[in-house]
Amino acid sequence: MSDFPHTPPKQSWTFSNDINAEIRRAAATGIYDIRGGGSKRKLPHFDDLLFLGASISRYPLEGYREKCATDVWLGTRFAKNPIHLDIPITIAGMSFGALSGPAKEALGRGASAAGTSTTTGDGGMTEEERGHSKTLVYQYLPSRYGMNPDDLRRADAIEVVVGQGAKPGGGGMLLGQKISDRVAMMRNLPKGIDQRSACRHPDWTGPDDLEIKILEIREITNWEKPIYVKVGGARPYYDTALAVKAGADVVVLDGMQGGTAATQDVFIENVGMPILACIPLAVKALQDLGMHRKVQLIVSGGIRTGADVAKAMALGADAVAIGTAALVALGDNDPALEAEYNKLGTTAGAYDDWHEGKDPAGITTQDPELYKRFDPILGGRRLKNYLKVMTLEAQTIARACGKNHLHNLEPEDLCALTIESAAMAGVPLAGTSWIPGKNGF
Repeated sequence: MSDFPHTPPKQSWTFSNDINAEIRRAAATGIYDIRGGGSKRKLPHFDDLLFLGASISRYPLEGYREKCATDVWLGTRFAKNPIHLDIPITIAGMSFGALSGPAKEALGRGASAAGTSTTTGDGGMTEEERGHSKTLVYQYLPSRYGMNPDDLRRADAIEVVVGQGAKPGGGGMLLGQKISDRVAMMRNLPKGIDQRSACRHPDWTGPDDLEIKILEIREITNWEKPIYVKVGGARPYYDTALAVKAGADVVVLDGMQGGTAATQDVFIENVGMPILACIPLAVKALQDLGMHRKVQLIVSGGIRTGADVAKAMALGADAVAIGTAALVALGDNDPALEAEYNKLGTTAGAYDDWHEGKDPAGITTQDPELYKRFDPILGGRRLKNYLKVMTLEAQTIARACGKNHLHNLEPEDLCALTIESAAMAGVPLAGTSWIPGKNGF
């Protein structure tokens, strides 16, 4: 043995333990990794922004005596019956199939109790969700699974899905173990067979065809329902502008932190943009067209707290949508189920094999023995409480900035902690007046 000291072992950053483990998994199985959820990499996000509360130069509102309104109108451009919500936090589309029937019921119960809307997702409308949802948005997807013109008329709004933040440019998956008799019947698919949703609509190829499709849906619904267009965050300026040109009442913009029931991990982590980078570009498109606040903007992808809601609205959004956070509120990934997550080879907080249908919480499963564990009444109550807290948090921040409505929050109320977040959000770096990328700098 040499008398000289050895160089200490050093792990390669390029070939980290996580990367090496994935290489070994791929070599052993010959198939890409499939999982649910959104991007797990650290991305510039709302945590990188701070509010500039009022002091001498700004006048705050008193919390107990001075009101801060939270309501929002959606679909005021063309729809005869626009939607009026008490709070600007909506429930994103999550399908029956990906979620259990009781979980869909709980989403409807909680959203209705909080004064907001929920959304069907792929695969059609369930009676549990329609029956317990005061305001229900019906998703019209490329797969057309479960699509029914009668259900279009029963909905309160229609959301034409072009893309999703976790997989812009890609389609969805529902593996055979979750294709139960009921799911198979609603989707007109064989039971137990893996299903792949299309990545684009079969009867149109571009924005001109989208305009025709929107007009077709308006005729079916007698011009009563607001028409949303949902896009994944990739080219938000142009996609927003084209959605407006096609006649959308509302644009829904989903960043890469947004969840999915199942798709390739490589897709989730390497396609799309963070929602922080998407919002200002979409707002600029609306402003350039003279349509900001006339066509409403709903943003989603990693919304967790009332602070996130307030920051999204300060950047120009009219409302937000939550998906993963709503599932956590229902009981997904609960540490109380740690022993059962361990049996599945994972841990509470990291469970993302939603496609396998073995969720011990009874939320992302079609197994009757598992989903009967889930109480939709209790789940709805938990979701209502969570939405209430988020709203109170957003109001607290708005009042501190001197605003009597959440929609009055503006970029001038924000600063950024990092150069990246300042450049993406278009707000000054904290302690400076510098916005990276503006004025040639």
